[in-house]
Amino acid sequence: MLVLDTDHLSELEVRSPAGLRLLNRLGKAREDTVITAVTCEEQLRGWLAEIKRHTRPRAQIVAYARLIRTVESHARWPVLLLDEESVTIFESMEKMRVRIGTNDLKIAAIALAHDATLLTRNTRDFAKVPGLKYENWLNQPSEARRPPR
Repeated sequence: MLVLDTDHLSELEVRSPAGLRLLNRLGKAREDTVITAVTCEEQLRGWLAEIKRHTRPRAQIVAYARLIRTVESHARWPVLLLDEESVTIFESMEKMRVRIGTNDLKIAAIALAHDATLLTRNTRDFAKVPGLKYENWLNQPSEARRPPR
């Protein structure tokens, strides 16, 4: 299973050159591709903040349109939830003092709970998570780390 981090999903949504390369690779992948509820939260919070930043409705038009496009995009992907197993992994990582952002740690915990590979551009932070499989499919060549078996 492949889990799209927020940065990978965002590139797909805007159809950037990196996003188009990613789409091509995903089309050839033999694994299911999913997103997490945390990625949904991050993207929706961003557009809601953009809407709130503008006080005049005319200035909110674009932000509302992007919010709805984001909701529609999320509906096309299977979404992995933050569940009991993920929270248990999250809490153990906190006890181990894995120092990355809370949302990144939640995403990592969800990926670990599903024995999935996280597709992320943020390899520097995710490298701190023991046992996490991750790859960067946006840059070439791909950065990858798979823990020893």
